[in-house]
Amino acid sequence: MFLKYPDRMGNMEKKRYKLLDSVARVIVDRRNMIFLFYIIAVIFSLFSMGWVDVEEDIVNYLAEDSMTRQGIRIMEEEFTTYGMANVMVSNISYAHALSIAQDMEEIDGVDSVMFENSADHYRGASALFVVTFVGEETDDITLQAMEEVKELVSSYDSSISTTIGTNMVTQLIEDMTLIGVLAGIIIIIVLILTSQSFAEVPVLLITFGVAALLNIGTNFFLGRISFISNSVAVVLQLALAIDYAIILCHRFSEENEILPPREAAITALRKAIPEISSSSLTTIAGLGALAFMKFGVGKDLAAVMIKAILLSMMSVFTLMPGLLVLFSGLIHRSQHKSYIPSVSALGRFSIKTRYIIPPVFAVVLVVAYILSSKCPFVFSLDDIRGHRLSEAQMAEDRIKKKFGSSNNIALIVPAGNYEGEKRLLTVLEGYEEVDRAIGLANTEAIGGYMLTDALTPRQFSELMDLDYEIAQLLYTAYAIGDEDYGRVVSGIGQYRIPLIDMIQFSYEQVEGGFVTLDDELMEDLEASNRQLLSARSQMESERFSRMFLVLNLPLEGQETYDFLSAIHKEAGKYYDMNSVYLVGESTNSWDLSLSFDRDNLIISILSVSFVIIILTFTFRSLGLSFLLISVIQASIWINFSVPYIRNQGLYFLGFLLVSSIQMGANIDYAIVISSRYLNLRKDMSRDQAVVMAVNRGFPTVITSGIIMAVAGLLIGRISTDGATSVLGSYLGYGTIISMVLVIFVLPQLLYLGDIMVEKTSFRLRILSQDHQRARGKVKLRGKIKGYVDGEIDAYVEGTITGKVEGTFEIGEESGEDLKEGTGNTYEEV
Repeated sequence: MFLKYPDRMGNMEKKRYKLLDSVARVIVDRRNMIFLFYIIAVIFSLFSMGWVDVEEDIVNYLAEDSMTRQGIRIMEEEFTTYGMANVMVSNISYAHALSIAQDMEEIDGVDSVMFENSADHYRGASALFVVTFVGEETDDITLQAMEEVKELVSSYDSSISTTIGTNMVTQLIEDMTLIGVLAGIIIIIVLILTSQSFAEVPVLLITFGVAALLNIGTNFFLGRISFISNSVAVVLQLALAIDYAIILCHRFSEENEILPPREAAITALRKAIPEISSSSLTTIAGLGALAFMKFGVGKDLAAVMIKAILLSMMSVFTLMPGLLVLFSGLIHRSQHKSYIPSVSALGRFSIKTRYIIPPVFAVVLVVAYILSSKCPFVFSLDDIRGHRLSEAQMAEDRIKKKFGSSNNIALIVPAGNYEGEKRLLTVLEGYEEVDRAIGLANTEAIGGYMLTDALTPRQFSELMDLDYEIAQLLYTAYAIGDEDYGRVVSGIGQYRIPLIDMIQFSYEQVEGGFVTLDDELMEDLEASNRQLLSARSQMESERFSRMFLVLNLPLEGQETYDFLSAIHKEAGKYYDMNSVYLVGESTNSWDLSLSFDRDNLIISILSVSFVIIILTFTFRSLGLSFLLISVIQASIWINFSVPYIRNQGLYFLGFLLVSSIQMGANIDYAIVISSRYLNLRKDMSRDQAVVMAVNRGFPTVITSGIIMAVAGLLIGRISTDGATSVLGSYLGYGTIISMVLVIFVLPQLLYLGDIMVEKTSFRLRILSQDHQRARGKVKLRGKIKGYVDGEIDAYVEGTITGKVEGTFEIGEESGEDLKEGTGNTYEEV
């Protein structure tokens, strides 16, 4: 079949045109095979969705060399952390509360219940029980015991705060399912109102649904993804990529007015591929900047969302053309009038306010920058709450309101130096910032002795009510096992062994049959050994010792960070500083605050730089790129000025992620208006071009903007996870601000910046230099060197040597009056 090239096309453009046309034809003509491929891929994704490993703890995305991350790894490998729960029962007497505590201790699987007659445990007719279980959080015995504890207090006014039996991923999936349903309903309504045919809506939904399933089903290739990426990916994918399907759908409708469905789909796809690819570059650039964050969540979200964008493009390019052909008859029969009114009045408003809005915008830009830079950042998730709370969050908040919150820190040091640990704990307890310091060296065992106190055989025999000869025998066996033969030779009487070691060794000897004790003594030894093993598994391993500190400081802030540094320095007096680790919510916030400045700087520079480069080469005007960037950057600063005005902390992760997504995605709205203005400006005055650009670009901007804003606000309002809720809210509000600025500020900037855009424009000189001949009616765009024999109708820039005859318009576009003449003859050399 003869391929007709558009007018004014060079050789390189012809090659690209031919390639795109060939690709489009293959895709449309092989649509049934492509349908089969996607059916298989969707079925595979439905199974592979269950293979995705989701990371619930955001701390695991800290840098590998951060103190918190190293400390957590040590705790996971070296120590046992038993399940715990805070149980508050309100409107009871102290005596009744004491009875409940005793009942809790009788439950199989409960190790201990801390309840004292103090303000820390009983206040205002409310009792707080700190329950420790015999197993870790995921052990069956712990889960069963937790259910029995819940049943025990179910008839009371009770609140339970624990992570036992709770699954954040399951809760987020439930949240996102509800968000997806509501967003789907709203988006369908938006698409119906903005589409040209009712049958276009199912085509759009099928295309997006397949892309979303493929993205979810291929996440397992990334290994493990964060709960944030897992929860928001589908909704963000819809908001970011729905434009691609809308562009192709509108192209098909335009072509189908004059071409049959097959040819219309081929032509639409050929024209849409460059447009959609260019549009996706800014979004991918913004997301790509996240990958350079030191905090691993940025790289995780970037990988998931860039994959989502690419799969969305693949679905639009390969699946949607076939669907359009398949639904073409229904699309034609279900056409309806446009429900979006003409907004020419907005364009005329832009002309009238062209000298008012830009100065106001400049002032707002500066003020927004100042306010957003002053906003205090929050690094702890402990107090971050969404608009909707789960039962567990409400229970935790009730307990905090009644008894306050505690700041718990784990201090990890090398094992073996009990004396150094004892002195360190004594020093730390002397600080007014420390309410309590707990370790093996200051934990009481039996008879007033601490777990790590070193006892002689005589002291041990008296403590355990053991024959002195048996005690000596045990001490001798211990010395031989420790290869301390000098003690055996010089006399074992003054040999001192830490109590925790001696009880464990004695129990092993009795169990091995080397020593025999009476039943009563054996029972006491078993009870002591069980208690000490529990303490040792939590606070000591072969390589490390762990202490627990309770601070009366906020979870974050410079005062807290300074004191953490002081603790580290105190520990360094007794241990190697490089082997001392602090772990807790405060240390997590400290590490995040240390990496934030770097991440913020990198994301700001890279996202803006990437987008500027793409815009500059897209529009071939540096001035226009800065105009568009200023509008979107203003929307970001305005968005993050609100927390400062409200005197609210700004969650750092929401700021970093939304800033990058806004810059990469919302810039498309500005591109829509600007590209239409530049195209119209070739044939119209500035006034006409502005009015028409706003009127033509408004449907696209409002459609994409509403979908993005609705998706973000629904996440913010419905998600019970604080981080996810903050991300959605800021994204939704930021999108609304971007739409307002693009519609009500950008047109005035384009009008006044028209000359600047023109002066900073350039051309990419990718021209064919081949010597060619043509006869008949020839249209060209570019430079020609040679001879022309025939009638010419063109704008010419350059020198003509010879005789020229015709109608002339002579002048400059800068404003010089044009000179016109008909039939005049000019001689130019």
